[in-house]
Amino acid sequence: MYNSLQYKTKQFLFFLIKITIVIGAFYFIYNKIVHNERVDFQYFITHLEGSVFKNHTTILILLGFTITNWFFEILKWRTLALFVKKISFTDALKQSLGSLTASLFTPNRIGEYGAKAIYYQKGDRKKIMLLNLLSNMMQMTTTVIFGSIGLIYFINHFEVDIEFYRYRKLAYILAIVLAFILTGSIKGYKKIRGFYIEKIIDFDKKLSLKLHLYNGLYSVVRYLVFSHQFYFLLRLFGVETDYITLMALITSMYLLASIIPGLALLDWLIKGSVAIWVFSFIGLNELIIVTITLLMWLLNFGLPSVIGSYFVLNFNFSNRK
Repeated sequence: MYNSLQYKTKQFLFFLIKITIVIGAFYFIYNKIVHNERVDFQYFITHLEGSVFKNHTTILILLGFTITNWFFEILKWRTLALFVKKISFTDALKQSLGSLTASLFTPNRIGEYGAKAIYYQKGDRKKIMLLNLLSNMMQMTTTVIFGSIGLIYFINHFEVDIEFYRYRKLAYILAIVLAFILTGSIKGYKKIRGFYIEKIIDFDKKLSLKLHLYNGLYSVVRYLVFSHQFYFLLRLFGVETDYITLMALITSMYLLASIIPGLALLDWLIKGSVAIWVFSFIGLNELIIVTITLLMWLLNFGLPSVIGSYFVLNFNFSNRK
């Protein structure tokens, strides 16, 4: 009877956790739309009615971008997870969207690591967390590569008033810290997401070249999809600047925003703040750019999180011990 009571108590507590995650996700999404300090709700709806909702084709295109973005994210996760266990695309979908919902409240979506890991047996969880780390590192590498190209174009074609000499001392300090990290002189900095760099490298060597190529390919495709979704919205809101310039500004924005740590819930705010500065060089209205970044968040985080909440509620932890 004691064991039965203990089991029921654990099940009830786990149910409360799932309910809390789902309610919290819905609340923050609702609050972000209705009670937004950066964008007036009525202004947001009016803009959507005038540019998005007036045409069914536009809605389908935007949803098409979102579905394609998450299709390749799910495909990427399935490909990586096959190293540990054979899973279907449906399983990968549940794990990807469910972990997204669970990670909304955590800094830099770190909760995603634990959320994906609990779908697997105890002995495989560290491997799953490392695979997720490699997936995110590859996505970040893609952002850095495209963003660096865009940033070079941005700086060369606009009068960017950054007094680099003021940051010279900071650059020296960062260089020294980087040297310590690379030489392993500071033990505490030899970790990434709680894993020692040596272990990450050893694990990475066990993965096939084919797996790394797929990881890179899917990361690039995802980046091109959501960056062009942003470009499509700019055109939709009447921005007529040429393609090369807009893509340079978009890639620069994603690079600069990715450097700033924060909650996934605040992703739109970080990108919105950076985007206001970046797109101010072409005279873009602040309200338009904040509206676009909010809409991007809703399409690529909010909507998938709502779907992911279903998988969170239906998750059964007892089968993964």
